[in-house]
Amino acid sequence: MSIFLATFLVMVLFTPLNDASSNGKPNSATGCSCHGSSSTSSVTPTHNFPSMYTPGQTYTITIGVNGGVSGNNGGFSLEVTRGTLSNAGGFAQISQGSATHSGSNARSWTVDWTAPSAGTGQVTIRLAVNTVNNNGMTSGDAWNTLTTNIQEDVPANQPPSVSNVQIQPNGNVGYNQDLQLTYTYQDPDNDPESNSEIKWFVDGNHVPSMNGKTTIMSSDTAIGEVWSASVTPRDSVGNLGVEEQSSTTATIVDIDSDSDGVLDGEDAFPNDPNEQYDADNDGVGDNADAFPNDPAETADSDSDGVGDNADAFPNDQTETLDSDSDGVGDNADAFPNDASEQADTDDDGTGDNADAFPNDPSEQTDSDSDSVGDNADAFPNDPSETTDSDDDGVGDNADAFPNDSTETTDSDDDGVGDNADAFPMDEDETMDSDGDGVGDNADTDDDGDLVLDDEDAFPLDPSESVDSDGDGIGDNADLDDDNDLVLDENDDFPKDANETTDSDDDGVGDNADVFPNDPTETVDSDDDGVGDNADDFPFDASETMDTDDDGVGDNADAFPNDASETVDSDNDGVGDNADAFPNDPTETMDSDGDGVGDIAQKIAEDKAAAEAEEAAQQRMYMIIGIVVVLAVVAALFVVRRRGGSEIDLIEGKPQLADEIFSEYAPIEPVLQQASPVAEVMSTPVAASPEPVAEPTVLQQWTDESGYTWRKMSDDSTMWWTGSDWQKV
Repeated sequence: MSIFLATFLVMVLFTPLNDASSNGKPNSATGCSCHGSSSTSSVTPTHNFPSMYTPGQTYTITIGVNGGVSGNNGGFSLEVTRGTLSNAGGFAQISQGSATHSGSNARSWTVDWTAPSAGTGQVTIRLAVNTVNNNGMTSGDAWNTLTTNIQEDVPANQPPSVSNVQIQPNGNVGYNQDLQLTYTYQDPDNDPESNSEIKWFVDGNHVPSMNGKTTIMSSDTAIGEVWSASVTPRDSVGNLGVEEQSSTTATIVDIDSDSDGVLDGEDAFPNDPNEQYDADNDGVGDNADAFPNDPAETADSDSDGVGDNADAFPNDQTETLDSDSDGVGDNADAFPNDASEQADTDDDGTGDNADAFPNDPSEQTDSDSDSVGDNADAFPNDPSETTDSDDDGVGDNADAFPNDSTETTDSDDDGVGDNADAFPMDEDETMDSDGDGVGDNADTDDDGDLVLDDEDAFPLDPSESVDSDGDGIGDNADLDDDNDLVLDENDDFPKDANETTDSDDDGVGDNADVFPNDPTETVDSDDDGVGDNADDFPFDASETMDTDDDGVGDNADAFPNDASETVDSDNDGVGDNADAFPNDPTETMDSDGDGVGDIAQKIAEDKAAAEAEEAAQQRMYMIIGIVVVLAVVAALFVVRRRGGSEIDLIEGKPQLADEIFSEYAPIEPVLQQASPVAEVMSTPVAASPEPVAEPTVLQQWTDESGYTWRKMSDDSTMWWTGSDWQKV
């Protein structure tokens, strides 16, 4: 109840004083229930609005009332949906776009109404009139309303017309000229032209195929025809005007375009003064045609009596035919029916193109392309040979002895053919007189062990010839070739004095093998105890593994199982690549990219929200206080006057003028119960609930499997699913 009272007093306080009916009632053409009447139907509003309006015209409107309460007191309210009200007469006024009375001492009023612009359409008039008995009360008054519509006066559309209908050119017109139709179009409503009817006539006869054209092409006319036209105009709304005939005509006549004395109608070349006739109808005038009666020929460029079209050589007087179409005339072609040949220089019956030796009548072919004709070539299919001087079947080029039919090859180039050479592959030997397999030049084998003395380590011992380890004992008798005191049969490396055993069978002796029992490893370059084959960093003693293959060893990698991260500068569990603040252990994310971490931003936003809530509550308290004060002041001092009558609010006994609306009557009980105003001031306003702070991120990290986790301020743990954060 207290809230309703305060709200009502504020409404009363701010209600304009001119709403009282003695000063008029704008925008109330639907009537007012504050004036009671038992004979409302006896009141008849009157007006002189036109039944149809002319757009933009100003009308002086007289408002009146018939019947009703006797006397001269009354009022009215007029609303017009379109147009403008102005120039109000006596006891009338324009207010808020409508017309109403300015006093209660008249029952007839005048006001000007300017009709709206063209195309507005229907206008609605709403009028309310009131007759009052001036008894100081609302009873006994009578009022009534009316609503009427005014239509826009739209004049009928007028048909268009045309003038100056002419054909250009006109009179005698050469048969090679186009005809143009011109005219002037007019329309009293300024409607544009649309599909006017254009007709053409030849010798007075309508030619329907030419309808609608403004241009007649010369190809559509014939000599002797007389052309005329007519136009029936049509506007964009479909109105047809009166058909108008062209004031000029065109007579199509023959001319002599090239002024050669022959009219175009008889001139085969009307635009060429040098030609008039074409006897063979080949398109070339008889004067220029070397064969005027042969439609297949017009020129004979070489004057050989054969037209260029039939002459294979139109510019060569000595030739006319090329039977084999090889570009050489039959007269000059040694092979006129062979397109591949034209000449036979050596007269051997073989054309030069096919003759490998066109200037040698004894040769025509060179099968192996060695430039020696097959007739003279001992080896016609071997390009590397042409002669065989000793007739041994081997060409001179390949025959080491071209004049010796018993020899062809000297493998060791010692000048003795292989057939006669006892040592064909040894250039130092050719004979073995004693048949011992040693050439005569080199046979020095003192111990007869078949090893030459200069190659025999034991030239006097037929049982030994080699001492591989240089220990003075021949290989046949030496059982420890490398002198490492381990017999060859027990030595994994019989030729290496530094090694005897290979425990892991990896091909590296135990002395040189850092991992003698591990066949997969032999070297540890960085001496870190891990072989180079298994060491991801064989030259770095501080690293051996790179689990995530990111090029950083596990010992130095803060995230050894995450290839996208290696460093965590602020030790917050989030790698620098994923950390928006790599040097700040309190922040890892900046979701909006504003340079402020999500945690700090959340704290700032919560603080700002709390301050805004507090400010809103303070404004609400201030507004309530102002409303209460205004309500109390209004209850004590409001006084309204109208038509000489006064409302005594202090005594609580309002005396209403007869025009005051009945809706103000409830003021009396409100003032008698003014004491509840205090309730408004004392009623506590419910405090807004404190905002619940969202949990903030305390720590974020990525585990070895690549999942990202967060520790929240409410002791909960969240993990990133790939699309959102889920609480564990």
